Amino acid sequence: MTAQQNERTKTRLVRDDTVEVIAGRDSGKRGRVLDIDRKKGRILVEHAMVVKKHVRPNPQRQVKGGIAESEAFFDISNVMIVCPQCGPVRIGMLVGEDGSKTRICRKCEQPLEKKKRTAK
Repeated sequence: MTAQQNERTKTRLVRDDTVEVIAGRDSGKRGRVLDIDRKKGRILVEHAMVVKKHVRPNPQRQVKGGIAESEAFFDISNVMIVCPQCGPVRIGMLVGEDGSKTRICRKCEQPLEKKKRTAK
């Protein structure tokens, strides 16, 4: 492994963000981030990069055979986060006086954070 392959991709995207695909065969589609692979710099977006996969039947797991469709990972550089007011934008950071960081829209400077999830 080279040093470049060992580094993690820095990104300000997190799960459940709404993103728009800006490059590739699915450009223009919007979806929710399902997973991020920071080691490989890849992202899994709902309803984008849908591939077909041939699946064998497996009665033990209640899997029917046939052709299944599922999302595939693609490069993280092909998406932009969607601001509710502006559309696809770049992400900026706002550092509070207490040192807390908040993601903001670069166009309208509104926070992109959703409500904090409460622990169950």
